[in-house]
Amino acid sequence: MDGSNTVADARRRALIARYGADPALPSGPWNAALDLMLAHRSVRGYRPDPVPEGLLETMVAAAQSAATSSNLQTWSVVTVDDMATRQALSEVAFNQKHILQAPLFLVFLADASRNARLAEQEGTELAGQPFMESFLVAALDAAFAAQNAVLTAESLGLSTVYIGAIRNDPVRVAELLGLPPQVMGVFGLCVGYPLPGMEGEVKPRLPQSVVVHRERYSTEGEQAARLEFDKRLSEFSARNGMGPAGWTQRVIQRLGTLKALSGRDRMRAAIEALGFPLR
Repeated sequence: MDGSNTVADARRRALIARYGADPALPSGPWNAALDLMLAHRSVRGYRPDPVPEGLLETMVAAAQSAATSSNLQTWSVVTVDDMATRQALSEVAFNQKHILQAPLFLVFLADASRNARLAEQEGTELAGQPFMESFLVAALDAAFAAQNAVLTAESLGLSTVYIGAIRNDPVRVAELLGLPPQVMGVFGLCVGYPLPGMEGEVKPRLPQSVVVHRERYSTEGEQAARLEFDKRLSEFSARNGMGPAGWTQRVIQRLGTLKALSGRDRMRAAIEALGFPLR
C-alpha cells in the first residue's frame, strides 16, 4: 500500500470515529497531528504510575506557546499534589475520583493579578483592567494554554480529562489554593496513564453541517441533523455505560433547571468576590 493510501485510510478512520460513517466526510490534507487531535477522548480512571520527569515543564512550555491576547499572558497554573487539597477539590467537583487517582493534577487559572501587581510596582493605573473584557481575556488565555498542554500530554502517550466542575465553588477553590484577588480557577486537568479498560472511546460530535456556516448563519437542516446525532450519541452512551440519553436530552438535563448548574448560576457573584469587578 503506498503512502497516499495509508494517509487516506488514517483520515477515514479518524473522521468516522468522530462523525460516523458520513458520506460527506472531508477529504482534505492530513498528517499525524490530525490523527492525534481527532483521537482525543476524556479518560476518567488512572494508574498510579508517575508521569515522566519533566513532563510538567514540557506541557507548560507548550502552553506558553499558545496564543495570548496582546501578549498579556493572563493565566497561571497550580499543580496540586497534596491529597487533602485534592480531596477537598474533588468534593467541590462532585467527588470525581480521578482527581485523586491521577498522578498529575493541575488547576488552570484566569490570572489578572500579575498585571495588577505590575501596575502597583510601576506606580501606574491600568484603567482597562476592571472590565468584563479583562476577565474574558484571562479565561480564554487559560483555555488556549491548557489545550496546548493537553495535546502535549496526549502526544506523549498520556491521557487527560478536564474538570470544569471546580467552578461549582470558585471561592472555595481560591481558598484551597491560596489565590490572590483577581485570580480564579477556571478548570482542573487530570493527566496520567489510563487504567486498563478505561481508555475510553472517541465521543461523537455534531455534524459539521450544524456548526459550519457559509457567509451567513443558517439553521436549515439543523433539527434533522440534531435528531440523527441523538441516535449516534445514544448508541455511544449505551456502549459506554452512560445511559440511553441522546444529545438533546443531555442538553435539557444540563441546562433545563438552575439546580443542574450546581451553584454556577451564581457565577457572576463569585467572580466579583474574587476581585474581578466585571464592569
